[in-house]
Amino acid sequence: MKAFQEMEALGWIGSARPRMFAVQATGCAPIVRAFAKGADKAETWENARTRASGLCVPRSLADTLILRAVRDSGGSALAVDDEKSFQAVRELAETEGILTAPEAGAALAGYKRLLADGRFAGYETVVIFLTGSGYKYLDEFEAMFTENRKT
Repeated sequence: MKAFQEMEALGWIGSARPRMFAVQATGCAPIVRAFAKGADKAETWENARTRASGLCVPRSLADTLILRAVRDSGGSALAVDDEKSFQAVRELAETEGILTAPEAGAALAGYKRLLADGRFAGYETVVIFLTGSGYKYLDEFEAMFTENRKT
């Protein structure tokens, strides 16, 4: 939210703010759990497991800031499973020619669930940050795509 305040102070944007949504892996979702409980801090997620290593953050140093930004913006926090994240990576590769990391796949999978749940109106602009290169996950992708060809 600080960046929006700074951009407004520079006159680049107005006072309107976007809704923020936090997406985590179901195997490591301390922000999602804290958001659901109404807590101001996230407890450490024990036995964290996800194939998206960038989402394996059992204890966030910025938990209070994340939770405040999500709540203050009228957003939400949700978790998606690894399968949905990797399916979204495949979709992005096939339709857009972009090989993203599964962290970005999680963001797209989260958006699709929020859209299906009616959280966005038809006129809203949604920005999804597709961070991270899929080239760090080539072994994971090869294993996944090989498994899919066998079935």
